[in-house]
Order: sequence, then structure tokens, then C-alpha cells
Amino acid sequence: MLIKNEISQLNKIDIAGFQQDLIGWFEAEQRDLPWRKDQDPYKVWVSEIMLQQTRVDTVIPYFLNFIEQFPTIEALSNADEEKVLKAWEGLGYYSRARNLQSAVKEVHEKYDGKVPNDPKEISTLKGVGPYTAGAILSIAYGIPEPAVDGNVMRVLSRILSIWEDIAKASSRKVFEAAVRKLISHSNPSFFNQALMELGALICTPTSPSCLLCPVREHCHAFHEGTEKELPIKTKTKKHRHVQIAAAVLTNSEGKFLIHKRPSEGLLANLWEFPNIEVLLPHINEKDQLKDAVKELYKTDIQISEMIGQIEHVFSHLTWNINAYKGHVHFMETEAVDLRLVTAEEMKEFSFSVSHQKILQQFIESE
Repeated sequence: MLIKNEISQLNKIDIAGFQQDLIGWFEAEQRDLPWRKDQDPYKVWVSEIMLQQTRVDTVIPYFLNFIEQFPTIEALSNADEEKVLKAWEGLGYYSRARNLQSAVKEVHEKYDGKVPNDPKEISTLKGVGPYTAGAILSIAYGIPEPAVDGNVMRVLSRILSIWEDIAKASSRKVFEAAVRKLISHSNPSFFNQALMELGALICTPTSPSCLLCPVREHCHAFHEGTEKELPIKTKTKKHRHVQIAAAVLTNSEGKFLIHKRPSEGLLANLWEFPNIEVLLPHINEKDQLKDAVKELYKTDIQISEMIGQIEHVFSHLTWNINAYKGHVHFMETEAVDLRLVTAEEMKEFSFSVSHQKILQQFIESE
């Protein structure tokens, strides 16, 4: 429910004029993006999942490659998870890919391969939150449902002069209610996309281009001179730094030792080179890594020189990685999650960005 201030601001807005100015701008200025070629719910869904916490320019080649490999609900449903993760490799937030495939399998089995157009049904799918559900329903099906992401909250906080903290989950309800009041029922697809586009191109987090804004005449923050003060957003929790030692280990045949991460947690099911979190700073990290690898993988290794340092930033923590190279003298046995592979075979395995960089440093050190 809207609080009193937002109701009063909405009452002052010419809603029909706002819709017309916003949609007219979008029709003329929208970016040429591959997921806008048609209104296929599956393609809209894939694009929205990829675009979460990832820039548009980064997503475009991934989207094109993903749709080429998995062009339909059925294709993704039947695909091997390893191939899906490989297609996602480099995008990060790999749980998005696993959740997407899991939800697609449900759509294939429960809804005969058709993405649900019912708000309650679509919201039960794994990884489909209120924003994604609203985006699919409005863009693909023309249903006037709100699709409220960070861009939309920023735009509406300025237009309606909403001083709610957008970092709080409870604030989303305020913005969703506002969209329900403002949304065009004749063209909800373009309305929602236009709000997102406006936030991405014009109504940016810092230095918004108000003089280029198609709806500035409707914007309370513009008229009050508060556009740089809004939105209100509190800082997130303290960022944690973790020191890691990793090693690219090869045997006498030139094969690489790699292992698979657990099926739950950060970077689940991705492959990587042996590594540890360095917990004992008073002990040489190479010795800690050697002892851990020996214990975990029943192998005898030698670790030689450092080949590089990598900083990999997640939303909540940073890995500071010291990368080494070395040799596998003996390994007791391979397993499902522990392999010795050639450089060519390794191309079929999905690695996180940080371990792709470690491999590149190893190649450059040879």
C-alpha cells in the first residue's frame, strides 16, 4: 500500500500524459537488443535472468550463444548441466543458471513447455522473483504487472519524490503499488521496458541527465532540485576479504589436476584448480596448500614459483588469490569430482572467472 506522501504525489501527476511521454520516448529511442526481436516468453525469461547484476553489453553475446545452444524450453530442459554452466561461464552468479534450468524443467513437465501467464503460477518457479515474474508477464504477455528493479525504484523515487530506503525489502511494495497506479494497460510491455531503459540511460545513479529526460515535466525531484539526493539507499553490510592460495598442477604427461566445487554454496558445481583459504598467516602458504592437497586428494605434489596474483570481487566478499604452479608426482585415483585432464579436455569444463585468469597466468608463465 502506498504511504500518504506517495498518494499525494500520484494525484498531482497527469498519468495519461506520463504514459504517453514515456512510451513515446521508448518507441523512438529504445536500444536494439536481441531479446527485443520478439516477445517469446522463454527468451524474455533468459534475458532477464542474465541481466540481473550484469551489464547489458556483457549479456548480449552470452544471450546469443545461449539461445543458439538452447533455443527452446525443451532444449534447455534436456541439456546436460555441465553444458549449461559452460555456456554461462564468465557471467557469474551461477546459481541463476542452475535455477533457470530447474524452473525450465518444471515448465516443460508441468506446463507442457509453455511459460505460465498466471502471476501465481509463474511466481512458484525456482529463481523467479517478483521482478522477473512481472517482466515476463508484462513484456511477453502484455499483462499489466509491475516489474520493479533498482532502475525502476530510482526513477520512481525521483518522479514521485519517494524518500523510502530502497535498500530495504519492505520498500519494494511501495514502488510496486506506484507502478500499478501508473502502468499503461494498453501497452504494459513498453511501459515497463521504458522505465527500465530510462533508469539505464537517462535517470542514472549519479549525474542524471534531466534535460534529456522525456518525463522531466512530471518529475517532482527535478522541479524541487532533489534529483541528486534521491534515491535513499543505505550501505550494505561490511565486505569481507579472504586470502586464498591456488596452484596449477601438472603431471609428467602434461595433464592438469582439477576438482569440482560442492553442489551447494558459492560457485556450486564449477571446476577449479586446487586451492585453500589461508588461515594460518604465520605458516608458509605454499606449505599449507601442499599439505591440504595431499590430505584431500591423496596425492604427492610439489609447488614451485608464484605465477601471479588475482583479486576477484563478489557482492559480499573479495578473494585475494596468490597463484602458483607445480607438479603432481603421484595421485592415488581419480574421482567424479577430481580429474587429470589435458589442456584440450579442460575446454569442456566450466571454470569461474578467477580460475580462468589463473590458467591464463600459468600459460603466460610457461
